Amino acid sequence: MAKATRPAKPPKPTRAERKANRVTARAKRGEQYKAMRQAFGMTRKNDKRLIPYLILAFVIGFAVLYLTFFLITGWRYIPIIPALFTGLIAAMAVFSRRAQRSAYDQAEGQPGAAVYVLQNMRGDWRLTEAVAATAQFDAVHRVVGRPGVVLIAEGAPHRVKALLAQEKKRVARIAGDTPIYDLVVGPEGDVALRSLSVKLMRLPRNLSKDQVSALDKRLAALGAMRNALPQGPLPGGGKMRGAQRTVRRRSS
Repeated sequence: MAKATRPAKPPKPTRAERKANRVTARAKRGEQYKAMRQAFGMTRKNDKRLIPYLILAFVIGFAVLYLTFFLITGWRYIPIIPALFTGLIAAMAVFSRRAQRSAYDQAEGQPGAAVYVLQNMRGDWRLTEAVAATAQFDAVHRVVGRPGVVLIAEGAPHRVKALLAQEKKRVARIAGDTPIYDLVVGPEGDVALRSLSVKLMRLPRNLSKDQVSALDKRLAALGAMRNALPQGPLPGGGKMRGAQRTVRRRSS
């Protein structure tokens, strides 16, 4: 009986390769620290309560762990180091949340802000950007997920309402009985930008993963059909009237 051969061990990196890896890691850490400093500076500029909240989080995190250790073990000095780390972790968690909230507040009302939030959501969400838009940078984005179809509009509410109604009518022809939700993002809309991901995650789960994939393919075909419409000037005379009727039938 033949003996099983062991897989060959990967060759050890050379000194030059190890040095290059250290330089790359050092440069990456430097970029991370620089990004954190920039984020801290921007957040502090727009959030006057940042420093008091960070101090409060550190003090609470430190005190909770220190008192817990002290009451259980009676030690006075040993819990100081883990309590310091706990306070730092609590402060970093608060900073992360405040920085994200500050970034959303600054992006509120800007074109494409909703797309950024949707692209960074966890889970299986199939995003199609700007399925409908206006010259004033109002847009409707389509998201397909376990809840069904969600149409998300950003822009002036009095303009995007018509876009939403028109797109909902188109999608309903393909989606059938699938639930269709519509939201307007913005200070005057249905949901604030920073609450958009939470709003979507709280929607009921109506579809399975296979149904999500099948529905997304059908709706993608709808987009391909729109792109197939003839572009440019239409021919004159009777042909022009016939082409206009065709375009009206497809867009209605």
